Amino acid sequence: MWIAAVPLAAALAVLAWAGFAPIHVPRDELFEIPKGTFARRMAGDKVEILPSRIRLTLGLNDVLLLRNLDDVPQVFGPSIMMPGQSLSLPFEKASEYQFACTAHASGQMTIVVEPEPVMPWSKIRWRVRDWWENRKR
Repeated sequence: MWIAAVPLAAALAVLAWAGFAPIHVPRDELFEIPKGTFARRMAGDKVEILPSRIRLTLGLNDVLLLRNLDDVPQVFGPSIMMPGQSLSLPFEKASEYQFACTAHASGQMTIVVEPEPVMPWSKIRWRVRDWWENRKR
């Protein structure tokens, strides 16, 4: 019977850590527009370089950093990023933001800024979703 208790105790320890340990991640969430994106689009290629929705979390990864590595300027919201230029966009309020984005196939991008997870279950959900989304990148 104690053999079954060891995996259960390990699982409970992992859950306790995930719920109570502070979350440490870089504040910047980086997305790059690769060189040749505009040329590929003009050639008819459906280039999906950026997700249609980006999730950020206040107090954790709440700064969107876009880097234009393409040969042509790109528009993001009211800003124009010249080739080689980066745009840092910090968020201070949890909300859903819509931006025009020439680097995105639909021409639009949604930024979802969520409140910082402070309760144990919300930290666990945040860690699981973060792992799941980063696994796909």
